[in-house]
Amino acid sequence: MFPGPPAVTRRRPVGAVDLTPAPGAAPPPPGGYRMPARYGYPETPAETTTRLRPVRPRQRWRTVAAAACVVLGLGLIGGAATGAWLTGDSSAETTRNPYTAARGAWHSVPVDTLFPRTLQGRGAGPGGTHRTWTRIAVAADSTCEGGLDPLLLTTLRSVGCERLVRATYTDATRSAVTTVGLVFTEADAPGMQALRTRFTEQKLGARKDLMPRTYAPEGTTAASFGDGQRASWTVNPLTEIPVVVLAVSGFADGRTVADPQPVPAAMVAGATTDVAQAGLGHEAKGIADRVERGLRGAVAELTEQPR
Repeated sequence: MFPGPPAVTRRRPVGAVDLTPAPGAAPPPPGGYRMPARYGYPETPAETTTRLRPVRPRQRWRTVAAAACVVLGLGLIGGAATGAWLTGDSSAETTRNPYTAARGAWHSVPVDTLFPRTLQGRGAGPGGTHRTWTRIAVAADSTCEGGLDPLLLTTLRSVGCERLVRATYTDATRSAVTTVGLVFTEADAPGMQALRTRFTEQKLGARKDLMPRTYAPEGTTAASFGDGQRASWTVNPLTEIPVVVLAVSGFADGRTVADPQPVPAAMVAGATTDVAQAGLGHEAKGIADRVERGLRGAVAELTEQPR
C-alpha cells in the first residue's frame, strides 16, 4: 500500500503574489504546482547585509568644547605674536635692530666694504677741490688696548670696546697719509648719546692728548707715520649705531708736527698753519666721513626689512 502524498505545509503569507500566467504560457497541468513568475533580477535573501552600528546622537557639549579650544589656541598664538612685536622680543626684530647689527659688523661686513680700496672725495679738499684716496694697509682687528692711547681708552671706557679695526690711506700725490678707525662699542643708545654729549660739552675732540694712534706698517708710504707725525684728527661718537669713528692724518715724508690741530681748526677758511695749508684737516675729515657713510649703508642692509 502506497503512502499518500505528503501533507502540504501551509506557508506564512508574505504578501500578495500575482500568479496569473504570463501571456502565451502553457497552462499548468491540473493539480500541478504553479511556479511563480520570474523577474529580471534574482531574489535577494533577507539579512544579507551587516547590521550597522547604531550612531549615537552628537552631544552638543563636545562641539562647544572643541570650538572653545580652537579659539583659545588662536588667541594664545596671536597674543604671543603681538607681545613679541610690542616688546621687541622676537629674534627677527632683534636681528633688524641697528645696534645689534652694527655691533657685529666688524666681522660680518667684508673689509672692502668697511674700508674700500679707493675713496672718492668730490669737493672734500680745501676750496672744494676733489680728492682721491687709496688704501695702502689694513690692520688686523684688535682690542682697544692695542690700538688706542691710554687716555683715549679711559675716555671711551664708559661705552666699552667690542673691537677696533683700522686702515691707512694716502692721497693721489702720496704726500699725505691718514689712519681711519672704527671702535665698535658695547653701549646702547643712551650710552652712546651720553658719550656724544660729553664730547660736545667738554670739547674732548679738541684735546691733543686724545688723538687717535696711527697705523704705519713697514714697507708702505706710511712707514714713518708715528706719534710725532700726527697733524690733524677727529673723534666722532655716533648715536644711531654703537661706533666711534676715528681718523688722524699727517705728512707722508715723516716730518714732525709741533702743533697738531683738530679737524675743525685745521679746516677754518684762511688758516695759515702748515697743517691747514696742506689740507690735512680735510684729509682726516674726508676719509672719516666716507668710511662712516659706508658703514651706515652696510648696517642699513643688515637691518633691511624682509620683503
